[in-house]
Amino acid sequence: MSKRVVNILVPLISILLGLIIGAIVMAVSGFNPIDGYVALWNGIFMDTYTMGETVRQITPYVFSGLAVAFAFRTGLFNIGVEGQLIMGWLAAAYVGQAFELPAVVHVPLALIAAAAAGALWAFIPGLLKAKLQVHEVIVTIMMNYTALHVANALIGVISGGEERTERIHESASLRSEFLETMTDYSRMHWGFVIALIAVMIMWFILQKTTLGYELKAVGFNKNASEYAGMNVNKNIILAMVISGAFAGLGGAMEALGTFENMSKLHAATGIGFDGIAVALLGANQPFGVLLGAILFGALKNGGLNMPSEAGVPTEIVSIVIALIIFFVASGYIIRVALERFGKKRKEEK
Repeated sequence: MSKRVVNILVPLISILLGLIIGAIVMAVSGFNPIDGYVALWNGIFMDTYTMGETVRQITPYVFSGLAVAFAFRTGLFNIGVEGQLIMGWLAAAYVGQAFELPAVVHVPLALIAAAAAGALWAFIPGLLKAKLQVHEVIVTIMMNYTALHVANALIGVISGGEERTERIHESASLRSEFLETMTDYSRMHWGFVIALIAVMIMWFILQKTTLGYELKAVGFNKNASEYAGMNVNKNIILAMVISGAFAGLGGAMEALGTFENMSKLHAATGIGFDGIAVALLGANQPFGVLLGAILFGALKNGGLNMPSEAGVPTEIVSIVIALIIFFVASGYIIRVALERFGKKRKEEK
């Protein structure tokens, strides 16, 4: 069995095992697993509206997954994607409602503002890591909470004491009458195209540029990279900044596409934290992250249909997702089993 076949089979078997164990959990809990999975399927593909909503759900997960994966590939654990996404959401919402510009200028400006806000929020833990050796996990966890409260305070200032910012101008919106009509007026927007471009950009940076080579080299071995003449501190900061920019763009999808404003948040959105799971599912590869986001977003959106159609609580979906991630994380065991199976068949021939 070739290595490429094994690489494809491992996540597929992990998903299958997750679904099987999830079915057992449903059965033990007194729910019909077939009804549950039919409701899950309907929640993803029932009609054009649900499919449009599924794509909308997937879009920010692509960005949060890319943000986490980029940091992983460069030897960093950016657990602050949630905070960077919140700051990007706020920046995009502000630029969208504060200026009146042609759409060809307004949309890119709002996206750049979101990416810059996320990058700036990630710059701080990157700087502390590079200059003072402060672990990025500790700093980014704290900055998630800081972002939540800072964003809520700024929303109050921007809106004059209201609970949400004003709606963005039409010229800054990613919503599309064409996509809405095609999907029975779902909230699907052009953000999914930007997400695909972001996947290509991450792949290009890591695989085709000297910068990507240096970032990965620093992630593999800082001492060897320094000995080779690379500026380790600069690359650590740059890796965090690029990761934060991806996260900030994820926030822009919510500001310019789904909600077209920003309300005060009582808790984390969860999108940034879920990006860790998406990156893990995608093996930290850009195109793998895209597939992981599709799976994760589809399960999340489809799971909303399970309580109403099959009476299965949404917590069961969380258990299924957790099981899939568990088996993906345990992929080494599946890989060894597949390799032994392939070796045995080869010997029998």
